[in-house]
Amino acid sequence: MLSEYFSAVDFLLLKPAILLTIFGIGVMLTDLLLDERQKYFNAVTALVGIGFAAVQMLRIQSQMREAGVSEVEAFRGAIVLDGLGIFFIWLFLISTAITILISFRYLEIENEHHGEYYAILLFATVGMIFLAIGMDLITLFVGLELMVLSIYILAGFLRGDRRSNEAAMKYLLLGAFSSGILLYGMSLLYGMSNSTNLRVIGSALSQRPLGDPLVIMAVVTIAAGLFFKIGAVPFHQWLPDVYEGAPHSVAAFMSVGPKVAAFALLLRLFLVPLGELREQWEPLLIGVAVATMTLGNLAAISQSNIKRMLGYSAISHVGYILLGLVAGNETGLKGIVIYLLVYVFMNLGIFTVVVAMRRRDLVGDEINDMAGLMHKSPVMAILSLIFLLSLAGIPPTAGFLGKYFIFLSLLETGHYTLAVIAVLYVAVAIYYYFRIVVVMFMQPPADQELPSMSLGIRCALGVTAAMTLFMGLYPEPFIQLATGPVLAILR
Repeated sequence: MLSEYFSAVDFLLLKPAILLTIFGIGVMLTDLLLDERQKYFNAVTALVGIGFAAVQMLRIQSQMREAGVSEVEAFRGAIVLDGLGIFFIWLFLISTAITILISFRYLEIENEHHGEYYAILLFATVGMIFLAIGMDLITLFVGLELMVLSIYILAGFLRGDRRSNEAAMKYLLLGAFSSGILLYGMSLLYGMSNSTNLRVIGSALSQRPLGDPLVIMAVVTIAAGLFFKIGAVPFHQWLPDVYEGAPHSVAAFMSVGPKVAAFALLLRLFLVPLGELREQWEPLLIGVAVATMTLGNLAAISQSNIKRMLGYSAISHVGYILLGLVAGNETGLKGIVIYLLVYVFMNLGIFTVVVAMRRRDLVGDEINDMAGLMHKSPVMAILSLIFLLSLAGIPPTAGFLGKYFIFLSLLETGHYTLAVIAVLYVAVAIYYYFRIVVVMFMQPPADQELPSMSLGIRCALGVTAAMTLFMGLYPEPFIQLATGPVLAILR
């Protein structure tokens, strides 16, 4: 009976999401049977679920290669798996896996080790997957809401912590408001095209007159909703507050997974239905990118809380990524893809250090809490230095690779002023990142207690540091890796 409505291809493309959903439900059910000493089984089960989804992705890619296709449609075009979608799905799986690794010990310390934490992480990943492969407004919005509703819960997961409760409430109220604005813009697109398919909408918009008020209203409202999701100025106010109040491991996940997913949605909307309207949204994007870099970098200088500083740092990185979309050429789009790839590893790396600083008697999210880290844990201090150098864009780390392609794309398209501004803000970023370096290497330790180094944290630090260095020292394979997603965007 179902075969009349769904084909084998439909189920094939949904298998990774279905597997994550099954394992998420399984974690919640098995958690009821576990005592406190067996809670590690929840994390193991969630990691196994990620592994099953990864294996299924490999099988899908293998079948696509055997069939000689680079793009597969399902559910009558509502879902499209192409190079861009495959790239983002792998980033989501990696981000979630590393988050699970760093969460176990942290939740033990906070005495909040519940199975629903890992289940909600998997459900958020399912929502992100639909943002990566959706080619329909309804599919994209459902995926977006599944993701953000999961993050609302995770941000307030420390029920006895007032900061965590406040973070969740702020994110919920502002997130609901931004979703309403985005949905209004989507409704305008539907009204002008009589379709929810992005490609049909793009064809309809290309036939409307230049300067059509309805088109301008749709562009502005969609842009406003998306700018909130990625944390761009002037819709950034929630981001530092939520990062500071959320649990350390949740802040780590928010800084990469949902942010990358929001960029996947932004790229789909701006380059497919709104691609022919570049003249109308490019000036808006330039202004937002410059404002985002300016506020993010300057506000980060005065922060004493690491998570809050990394929140403003994340805002500044959003500005750099938007510049790649402003350039809009192949180099710029490649720069976006590479930047998001390296951002996942270097940002998760520095957040893993923050998680490791959490101890029973120390929250560990103030810059001064890292005083003398070189004397207490030289390996962790050196790894922190690698991550901070990469975030600042200093060679030979991976962060330089992302910024290089963004700057190159600006020069190729004649945006010389934007390139100069972006380079100047790198100098500002070096200053506030190196405030942490000075504290770690030049100040005496306040105590001799070592950071919390569980097996999961060691694995996460090893993977993120290795990738941050390897991508910087040997970038060619990753530049080639970015070619598939870029070709999918340009097609």
